[in-house]
Amino acid sequence: MGDILLTSPLIRSIKNQNPSLQIDFVLKEEFFELLKNNPYLTNIYKYSKEISEKEKLIRTLKSNNYELIIDLQNNNRSRQINYRLRKKIFQFNKNNFKKFLLVHFKINRLKKAPQIPVRYAKAAGIKLDNGGLEIFTDNIADSRLELNKKYIGLCPGAKHFTKRWPKEYFIDLGKMLETSGYKVALFGSTDESETIKEIESQLGNALNLCSESILLTAANMKMCKAIYTNDSGTMHLSCAVDVPVIAFFGSTVKEFGFYPYKNQNVVLEIENLPCRPCTHIGRDSCPLKHFKCMKEIKPELAFNSLKRLHLS
Repeated sequence: MGDILLTSPLIRSIKNQNPSLQIDFVLKEEFFELLKNNPYLTNIYKYSKEISEKEKLIRTLKSNNYELIIDLQNNNRSRQINYRLRKKIFQFNKNNFKKFLLVHFKINRLKKAPQIPVRYAKAAGIKLDNGGLEIFTDNIADSRLELNKKYIGLCPGAKHFTKRWPKEYFIDLGKMLETSGYKVALFGSTDESETIKEIESQLGNALNLCSESILLTAANMKMCKAIYTNDSGTMHLSCAVDVPVIAFFGSTVKEFGFYPYKNQNVVLEIENLPCRPCTHIGRDSCPLKHFKCMKEIKPELAFNSLKRLHLS
C-alpha cells in the first residue's frame, strides 16, 4: 500500500507537466482502491498471479503500444512484463547493495538518500511539484464519527512483528489520550481485527473502525486530529489524507526513504541502538530477543509527542 501511495506525487507531476499524456498503472487487485479515483490516470490494470489472467493483461498492454514504461517496483514480476512489452524502460534503483551494507555491517551510505517519491521521480526523469501524497476518496466517514469530537487515531498493525509497537503500549497510550479528553479511533484491516478488539476492550469508549475498504479508512482518518502508526502503509495513508502523524520506527530506519512525506509528523525511534536496522522490510521476531528498538519507546514519550504537533 505504501509503495503505491508514494507514487502519487510522480503521477500528478507527470500529468500536470504533460496534460496530453495517457498514463496507465498496473497494480495488484487488492490495492485498486488506492488509485481508483485518481484523475491523472487513464487506465488502471489489475495484476493477477493466475497465468491466464497474466497473459491477458500482457496482451492488453502490448496493444496499447506504450512509448515508455516506468518500472517503480523493479522486481521479478515487473521485469517479466517489461521483457514481454519490449519498450523503452526507466527503472527505479532500489539501492539494494547500500541497504545490505547498512543492515548487515552498519555501513551507512544512505545518509543523504532522498525520500522514495523523490527517488521515483529521479528514475522517471521528472521534477516533482511541491505537493505531498494523495488519495481521492468518495466515501463518507463512518456515521459514528462526530464533527465536534477530538479524535486521535491508533493504527497498531504492520505486516512484520518488528515493525509493530507493542500492543500493551497502544493500550496504555489510549488510556492516556482518553484521560486527556481525546476520543480514540482504532484503524486496521480485518486481518488485524483481533488485536483491535483487544485494545478496544481495554479502553473506555474507543471506536473500532476496522475495514477492508481503504477508501473508507481514508475518509475516517480525515476526521482525526492526529494518527499514531507504525512504519507501515497506514503511515503513508495518513499522509495522503493530510493528517499529522506520529510514527514508530523499530527495526527499520528513515534512511531507507519510507518516512512521512511532506506531512506534519514526529518519528519516534531509539537512535544509536547498535542493532538497528536489522532489516529493511521487517522480521517475524527480534534477532537478539530483546526488541529494544520498540520496547524502549515508552507510552509516555508517545503521548508527550502530541505537543510537538501543531494541532487545531
